Order: sequence, then structure tokens, then C-alpha cells
Amino acid sequence: MPPVAVPDEAPKKKLRVAIIGQSTFGAEVFKLLQRDGHEVVGVFTVLDKGNREDPLATIAAQNGKPVFKYKTWRIKGKVIPEVLEDYKSVNADINVLPFCTQFIPMEVILYPKYQSICYHPSILPRHRGASSINWTLIEGDTTCGLTIFWADDGLDTGPILLQRSFPCTIDDTVDSLYNKYLYPEGIKSLAESVNLVANGTAPRIAQTEEGATYDPALFKAETHQIDWSKGGMALHNFIRGLDSSPGATTFIKPQTKDGVYENNDSTIEVKFFGSSLWEAEYEAEGDKLILPGLNKPAVIHEAGLLITANDGVRLNIQRLKVNGKMINAQNFFKTNENKVCLDLSAEEKRFVESVRDVWKAILRVDIESDTDFFSSGAGSMDVVRLVEEIKDLANIELQNEDIYMNTTFEEFYTIAILKARGAVGTKEVVYEGVELEVNKMKVKFPTQLFINGEFINSDSGKTLTLINPTDESVICKVQSASKSDVDRAVKAAQKAFEVGEWSKISARERGNLLFKLADLMEQHKEELATIESIDSGAVYTLALKTHVGMSIETWRYFAGWCDKIQGATIPINHARPNRNLTLTKKEPIGVCALITPWNYPLMMLSWKMAACLAAGNTVVMKPAAVCPLTALKFSELCVRAGIPPGVINILPGSGTVCGQALADHPLVRKLGFTGSTEIGQTIMKSCAVSNMKKVSLELGGKSPLVIFEDCDLEKAVRNGMASVFFNKGENCIAAGRLFVEERIHDEFIRRVVEETKKITIGDPLHRGTAHGPQNHKAHMDKLLEFCERGIKEGARLVFGGKRVDRPGFFFQPTIFTDVTDEMFLAKEESFGPIMIISKFSSKNLDEVIRRANNTEYGLASGVFTRDISRALQFAERIDAGTVFVNTYNKTDVAAPFGGFKQSGFGKDLGQEALNEYLKTKCVTIEY
Repeated sequence: MPPVAVPDEAPKKKLRVAIIGQSTFGAEVFKLLQRDGHEVVGVFTVLDKGNREDPLATIAAQNGKPVFKYKTWRIKGKVIPEVLEDYKSVNADINVLPFCTQFIPMEVILYPKYQSICYHPSILPRHRGASSINWTLIEGDTTCGLTIFWADDGLDTGPILLQRSFPCTIDDTVDSLYNKYLYPEGIKSLAESVNLVANGTAPRIAQTEEGATYDPALFKAETHQIDWSKGGMALHNFIRGLDSSPGATTFIKPQTKDGVYENNDSTIEVKFFGSSLWEAEYEAEGDKLILPGLNKPAVIHEAGLLITANDGVRLNIQRLKVNGKMINAQNFFKTNENKVCLDLSAEEKRFVESVRDVWKAILRVDIESDTDFFSSGAGSMDVVRLVEEIKDLANIELQNEDIYMNTTFEEFYTIAILKARGAVGTKEVVYEGVELEVNKMKVKFPTQLFINGEFINSDSGKTLTLINPTDESVICKVQSASKSDVDRAVKAAQKAFEVGEWSKISARERGNLLFKLADLMEQHKEELATIESIDSGAVYTLALKTHVGMSIETWRYFAGWCDKIQGATIPINHARPNRNLTLTKKEPIGVCALITPWNYPLMMLSWKMAACLAAGNTVVMKPAAVCPLTALKFSELCVRAGIPPGVINILPGSGTVCGQALADHPLVRKLGFTGSTEIGQTIMKSCAVSNMKKVSLELGGKSPLVIFEDCDLEKAVRNGMASVFFNKGENCIAAGRLFVEERIHDEFIRRVVEETKKITIGDPLHRGTAHGPQNHKAHMDKLLEFCERGIKEGARLVFGGKRVDRPGFFFQPTIFTDVTDEMFLAKEESFGPIMIISKFSSKNLDEVIRRANNTEYGLASGVFTRDISRALQFAERIDAGTVFVNTYNKTDVAAPFGGFKQSGFGKDLGQEALNEYLKTKCVTIEY
């Protein structure tokens, strides 16, 4: 039976509702019904557990609603008369059963005008019974869902009112399905169903018995026992089907690393949690654990407990509950782990007392440091409540497993405080670094290599000396990666990709990590912009808006793509009499290497790495040797964001050693590079020779900007200057040559010179500065040589062309005109603030397009004209990856960016960038 979907609509009349059930789920349904204007006339729930009242009873009492608590509704199969009279006294129009563990007599079910509707967490008729979520996973279903049905005298057999279906992945657990879908969507669906009843539009669709299943309840201990003779997939499904409660169980003999105590008849109860299929090709190394019924011992290794089923399928277990105590699986043989002791601030001490109050409200007992949450009577719904209460109290995002792993009060508040400090799931961020007082703030950044989640020194002992381009002073020295450092980083990335936490989390969880990283970048944006300024010479205000601002936008954009990468189904010819289905899957490539330039250090990192990680890859990245500091600061933020070790590795170093080692490494499957065409050609050769790596290259440019006589001249002047002088001309899409129509040529020159004289050159940290120093001395010297050659060849220098007379690598914004096509200035890229202007006549559109295309580069281009026909002809015929019409430098994280010809191939940004870091797998099925 397909899921029934009905539109959500407001109630046209208000109903008198009796809620029969319990738990936080029932309490949330209560809230929505109240919100929609229905009158809850009575709440019927379970007896208090000791001093603990059910949340549904609590919220009803707080709202002044009658609350009835019963141990049972029947005795010897017959309704208790006093209970029935209590129920009838509320005079309900409808009964709503959100989550109910009691048997409700038919005298109650059928009594109201609209009878009773009930929530069930499966797509009926499949998985009837009390343990439906568990069986959805145990049976390996790929779809889960919920049903709102009209209660009858059968067991989950009543007519269907509403259904919802959701995807169920191979890694889902009871908690993940409940938290993602069944809890939030179930609450909304029940409220929506009441509205449909109120409006007279609620359907009653009889359940079919085709495909119906009734699954036994998993309440008894014997139903939790693992049958180790089953295949690996069945074991995985069984374990996750009982995760996180009650837990798939086995009993083992006492044993140590050295073996089993053969003469000991006692057993140890072990419950298994956090199962995932093991897809790594190599064998995990570690201590052996004997599990009864398995042909091969399990292996306790650094990432958990690796189990090889008797059919050869392997699964990895993350957590174990041993004789009632939850531990990380890798710690099974460790008995003396260090206890975390915290020095609490005054605010944290107040937080602890607030948490104590929360525990007391849930458990209704006095709370001591050693009070155990579950031994005091808490159940799975209390776990959900505790997570939500702590979130409301202190905006701390806890997971259910944080409670299962930290069951005493002291353990719990410790883990909560560590999470609030940003210190959970990662090691303390320790590094050798530099702290500076600059730009009216303190900035701090690492100076070491970042490999496998740790900051370490290069094994070669070599360093890079970094110079502040503003005053030519030494900022610091940073470690320079060797070939063996590259090998270590690549292997860490490979391990993270194949067996690490990164390989286990869902795409949506991956996106959440990237969003968190973007949030941390936002919190540190002033510090990042300051570091970018002192390291690369970027004007601080521009760094804040573009270098850092667009970086943050990039991470958020691609974080949103993580769970939207999908394949397709393709109709193909059938192999009659059988049928065929072909589908494609988009899969990550593996370990990717990124090599970025010095003009936008953080932004170029972000453009490439965000798409790379969104696709699910791991990365080894080499920033430019002259300005790696924002990349190193970024790596610190990665640790704080909880990015698992090995996923991101940052290696400052030289191109000839570090960059070449990445291009040559056989485990690197993709290399993304931004830089010069000459180096791009070298990298492409190395990638081909080594292991045919996939390559994307964003290389040099000589982008033409054509300005016609009918343009908005003021706008053309403003944008023409920005096209050349933006970011000191250190801009890959800078207009390398301006073609100005002959009738406006002289006026254009006059205005450009007049405006260029107004540009404020100076310390990039000063808020009024518009033009900072060039990135490094070698580049400034190259610009001086470029101008000298232009003058020798006969180009007319009308402004600038010299170094500014002050310390630092400051170069004057420069304007050349009378540049003819054969000159060096017309052909080669300066990568600096040098405007090259040539005349043309608009009488011959073909000629100016030919001249604009007469270059081996094809990165960007632009045109200014009011004639839309002319603009579209230009856009169609120009051979460049980006075309700007009546604007320039207008890039956006959603728009693909990349060039043609010797400007390279492949795209950064936009959806197309994801394709650079994905491979397409085609699967054909015959049935």
C-alpha cells in the first residue's frame, strides 16, 4: 500500500480531544493541539514512577487540564467501571493516542463521536507490533515511515488516515530514524490528522493484508541475543536495530589480551552499539577478542571492534556495554583510563547546579556526583528529554550516546562542559605558534604542519621564512614539508577516507560539520582577515569582505550540497524475459591534493576544499609558500569544529618538494591546482605519469575587457579600474587588456588617470587604505620589469610604473596606452595593477572579437555596451570561461568559475565544482 499523503490545513472547527498515552512525544502533541485551537479535555496516562511524573501529565497539569493516571484500564479482560466513568466524564469528540503502552478497551476507543486515532512508527501493514522501528532496521528496509490509523479491535489493523515515508540508510539506527523523522514528523502528523477530522476530510483507507507483517515485541532478554551464525549484513542490521536500546547482546568468557580463561565458568554480558560495515581493504591490527560462534576472533583496534562474520562480511562496532557500563569498543582491555577532572569557572559551577536541577526534575531523587541516570529509573524517552533540556538551558548540542556513555551525574556534566568548551570529539588544540598584537587585537596561529589532526614539525627540520609585505619585517618561520611528510599526510587522509569517522557519518552529518566550520570562521573573521593582511598584503577591509567573507559563504554553500548529491535511474533495453534497471551513483574520489596560490590564500583554499569535502573526500593541501598563515589558522578551526583526524591535512612547503610529492603520490586520486600555466603543465605531466590522477587546473589569464562607445562611461571607468586594480591586480580574472572604442578612448584615459590619482596607497590595516603592497618582493620586481619592457617596445606610460617610495612592496597603479597587438604587454599577464589599453573601432565587431580571442588564455572576459544584441554576440563568440556584461569581478559561490585553453579546465564554485571531486558509478540490475 503506498503512503497516503494529504494536505496540511487549518481546522475549520475545534474538537474536544482526549489524549491517551505518555512521554515527551505525547506532551509535544498536546502543545500542537492547543496551538491549533482544539480543547484538550482530559489526559489519560500512566502512574508516576516513584516520584517521577510522566511529561504528558506534567504539561497537562501546568495548563490546568484534568489528568487521570491508571495502572491498567481492565481487569480480567473487562474494562474497570470507575475508569470508564472517569473517561466518559470529559465528553471528548475524539481520542488521540500518540504513544501508548497500555491496552485501551474498545468501550473507550469507540465512545467519542469521531472515535480514536493512533500513531504507529511504520508504514502499515508492514511491521505491526510494539517494536516496529527495530524491525524496520533488522529486516534491512530501505524505507521507514509512520502511520496515523483509526483504532479498531485488531492489533494495528485499523483503516489508514495518513502516512509518511522517509529514506532509511544502511547506517541508520533506532535513534537516528526517531530523531530525524519519526519523532518530529509524527508529532506534526498527529496534529494534522486531528485537523483533517475536524474538517471532515480525514480518509479511512482499509489496510490490505498483502505484505502485512506482525513482528514480535523485543522486550524479553532472550530476543536481544545475537546469533553469530548469521551473515554479516544480518548481524549489522540486528545490532543497529537494537541500538541504542535495549542493545544486541552476547555472553563471552572472561579473557585478556593473552587469551580466554578456560577454567572459568562465568560469563560477561556484552551489548553492541554503533555498527557500520567495514569496507577497508586492509586488515586491522590489534588485540583478539573471542566471540562465541564466530570462526575468526574479533579485533580490538584503534577505531573500534572489527568483527568478521562467518560469510566474510566485516563490521566495525564503536561502543560496548560491558556488564552494564558503556565504553568505547577500543577500550575493552583498558581498565585504568584517566578520568577527566575539570577546573570549573564560576559560570560553569552555576551550570552544574542547573543541570542538577534538570536531573532532579527527571529522576525525582536527590542528585549526587555518582548518581547513575539509568540505575535511577531513566528510560529512552528521558534521554530525549535530557538532551532537549540541556539544549534549552545552555545551547549545548548533545547526542543520545553522550548520555549512554556518561551515565553518572559527574560524567554527564563533565562531557557537557567539555562540549561547551569545544573540546569534545577532538584532542586539545596544542601547537607551536605565534601570538601577535596587531590591528588592535591579539592574533594567534600555528607554525607547524597539520597532519592527522595534530600539529607536528617537519621531519626534515626545514622552515619557510615569512615576510610582512607592508614593512618587509619577518613575521615568523613555519615548518616546510618534506616528501616523507607528504607521504604521512596522504596515508592519514587515506585511512580517514576508508575507515575513519568521516567514512561512517551521513552526508547530512558531514554538512553539519562544514556548517559548524563556517560558523567558527565567522566568529574568527576579524582575526583571519588580519592574518591575511599581514601575510599577503591584502587590504583589511577587502580581506574581511572578500578573502574571508566569500570563504565563509563558500563553506556554507557547499555544506548545503552535502545531502543533495545524487545519481539517476536510466531506462535501458531489457534482457527479455527478465527486466533491467540501471542507476548511477555519485561517489567521492578518495584522497585529493590541493595546491593553491598566494593572491587569495584563504579564499582559494575554500573554493576548492569546500567542494572536495562536501563530496565526501579527504584532502592534503599545500598553501602558497609565501603566505600559508591563514591556512594554518584554518586548520586550528577545523580541530575545534570537530572535523575528524586525517580528513584535512595542511602542508606548507615548497612547490618543488611538497607540491611535486603530491603530484607524484600514488594514493592521491585527484589534484586541484590554481597557479601559473607553466607549473600547471608540469603538474599535469606528473599526474599522468604517476597514476593518471584526475586533474583540474585554474591557470593564467589575459582577460579582455571591451568597452564600446555606447556604454555608460562613468560605470565603465569605475568597473574598468576595478577590473585591473582590484586586490592590487593580484587577481586571476583581472582584465589583462582593455579594448576601448576609439571615439571615447581619450576621454576614458582622462577619467581613469584622474580617478587613479585618488587611490589611497598605504598600510593595508588602515581602514582608509584602498591599495596595499604586492604580495612579495619577487613579484614586485617582476612588475617593474614588465613596465620597463612595455616602455622599450613603445607603449605609452601615462601613469605609475614605479615602486612607491616607502618601506614595503608597494607598487603604483599603472596605466599604459597605445598598446598594439604584437607587444609583450598585449600578450603576457602581469598579475599586478597594470592597465593595458588598446584602441578599436566598433565598425568592425568581428575584428575586435578576433583580437580579444587572439591569446592562448581563456579565463574571463567583459563587455560594456547598451546594445544587448552586441553584448550577446560578444558573449557567444568570446572564448572564455566567464563573460561579464556591464559589470566585472562579479563572482558568486553559486556560479561556476574556470577557464578554457591554457587557462586550464575544470570548475570551482557552483554545482559543477562538485563534479570535479566525484566519480560516477553505473549499476545495472537484472530481475
